[in-house]
Amino acid sequence: MKLTTIAAAAATAAATAAGGAVSVLAIEGLLARRRRYLSADLAPPGSGVFGAGRPLRLVMLGDSTAAGLGVTVTGETVGGRLAELLASTGRRIHLSSGAVAGSRTADLDAQVARVLVHGVPDVAVILVGGEDAIAFTPIEIVESELAATVRRLVTAGSAVVVGTCPDLGAARNFGQPLREIMAWSGRRVAAATGQAAAESGAGVVDLAERTGGVFRADGGTLSADGYHPSADGYQLWALALYPVVYEASRATSAPREF
Repeated sequence: MKLTTIAAAAATAAATAAGGAVSVLAIEGLLARRRRYLSADLAPPGSGVFGAGRPLRLVMLGDSTAAGLGVTVTGETVGGRLAELLASTGRRIHLSSGAVAGSRTADLDAQVARVLVHGVPDVAVILVGGEDAIAFTPIEIVESELAATVRRLVTAGSAVVVGTCPDLGAARNFGQPLREIMAWSGRRVAAATGQAAAESGAGVVDLAERTGGVFRADGGTLSADGYHPSADGYQLWALALYPVVYEASRATSAPREF
């Protein structure tokens, strides 16, 4: 066979393979979109008072994971778990939430505005990035939006902790190879948000690195929709976040009036 014929055959095979891959990804994407996910209305209340002692205002910001979608009671959310852990140190934790399911980094500014109407939080925990990874939001937008949010909170007087995009490769709602593409996109977003947050004055916890292996190995860390964490999954995140959140709580200024 002539080299030109071989080259043409190879090119045709490559194009066919590429076309097949695109078709598979399109089908996987369609199936993921059609999957039945938990309604945002099912998120538990995001507020509560935990413990007794010197008061501390803890606020959750971000997407559906910050809102606690996937569990039914406040105490099983990341915010609730963190509040209970902080309360065990002799603090009275006033937990509230500005998180909204489906939010991206560009939506954080509006959340912060709503939160600051009620006063400056002592500690703000931000969980965001999954929606940006899925939507392939340009990285420069992710970086600039998160940096602006952190700077606004820090300037107002809050200590800020950011939990970066979790390991999307652990989500059961995505089939292969789409799942690994989502995992790759999530890693890019996590790296970008982690750097932007740290440079802007926030504490950073890489949730994918700290908990991704457990999520991949144990399906019980996910709720019924195969995407949002279960109570066990949120507890893992809270335990990963807690050391940084605790240090942030120690750095807060004199107690504020509630």
